[in-house]
Amino acid sequence: MTVQTARRPRSGPRTARRTPPRRRVARTLSRRGWTVAHQLFALLCLVVLVIVLLVFLAPDVMPFTSLMVPLLLASLLLSPRQLPWFVGYLLVMLGLTLVAQKGDLGDITTRSWGAAGIQLLMMAIVVVFSWRRARLGVAGATGESMFVDLRDRILKQGGIPALPDGWHVESALRSAGGTAFAGDFVVATRPAHDRLEIALVDVSGKGEQAGTRALLLSGAFGGLLGALPPRDFLPAANDYLLQQGWAEGFATAIHISVDLGTGGYEIRTAGHPPAALRTAGSGRWTVLRSEGPILGLLEDAEFVPVTGRLGRGDAVFLYTDGMVEEPRRDIDLGIDRMLGEAEQVLRGTFSRGAAAALVDALGSQEDDRAVLVISRT
Repeated sequence: MTVQTARRPRSGPRTARRTPPRRRVARTLSRRGWTVAHQLFALLCLVVLVIVLLVFLAPDVMPFTSLMVPLLLASLLLSPRQLPWFVGYLLVMLGLTLVAQKGDLGDITTRSWGAAGIQLLMMAIVVVFSWRRARLGVAGATGESMFVDLRDRILKQGGIPALPDGWHVESALRSAGGTAFAGDFVVATRPAHDRLEIALVDVSGKGEQAGTRALLLSGAFGGLLGALPPRDFLPAANDYLLQQGWAEGFATAIHISVDLGTGGYEIRTAGHPPAALRTAGSGRWTVLRSEGPILGLLEDAEFVPVTGRLGRGDAVFLYTDGMVEEPRRDIDLGIDRMLGEAEQVLRGTFSRGAAAALVDALGSQEDDRAVLVISRT
């Protein structure tokens, strides 16, 4: 017995979907192993060939120095593995172009040799930078963009969380020489509704030299801050630095924990300049000295806190040594000068932009500088 399956009648003619030509070409190349990187390599080689042909046909209109354009594009788009091959191809085309223009190497003018020498130098520079980027394992400018994105994401941890009415935090940071990377950084968190935790850290070195270590430490310290009780933060940060085993891996830090309900605070320092307190009643600044060794030097370090309470109108001032240190001058004199300048600049008010005005008025541009003011209005 044969069972026949009824076929559903067609409702109408079936329309074939046509793939766009560009997509069909891309799909064909992909099946044959041509990735986007291979396509870019082939496209740049084609651009070089077109430039060489134009140089042959109209040397007065298209100079052979135009080959610098695909070289620049290749340094941005090609992978470190492909770039040396492209530079070799470009070198061969450059030699052919010179010979075709003059007919013989002996007829090439000194000016042409100079222009060719500059192109050879640029090729060497591109290859050297390609080898450096190969250490990151990424192509072209992707490594730089990844590093900048990492920096921006980590530095967001220094953003001050939202605070209840009556509290204000102002911070400012300037790197040595105005670079984008600094050895000073801030991490802040609000682990509980009534508590604010802030740490101001100064990594050994200046500017870009300390920038990479500061990025790593800001991520680690940001994770420790708020996850541990206030008394355990600096010991944990010290243990973390000791585990790194860096030749120049020490850092100074100051950590403050504020009860947003009562105004009570605890301040601990690790080889860092002391905080300063301004009381609204007297209008005077008082240095709050606490004891603790530099992070990353001693095991089982102890950090003795200084405690107090912020009343209405009071403020606590944190800063890094770039604000007070100068060659051949005692640091206490630098602190006195800074507090005197703070009184003139701030005048008892801690509005937006006050910290930036103070950090611009003091310190050396050859050193990283950071300022943070916590005030209770």
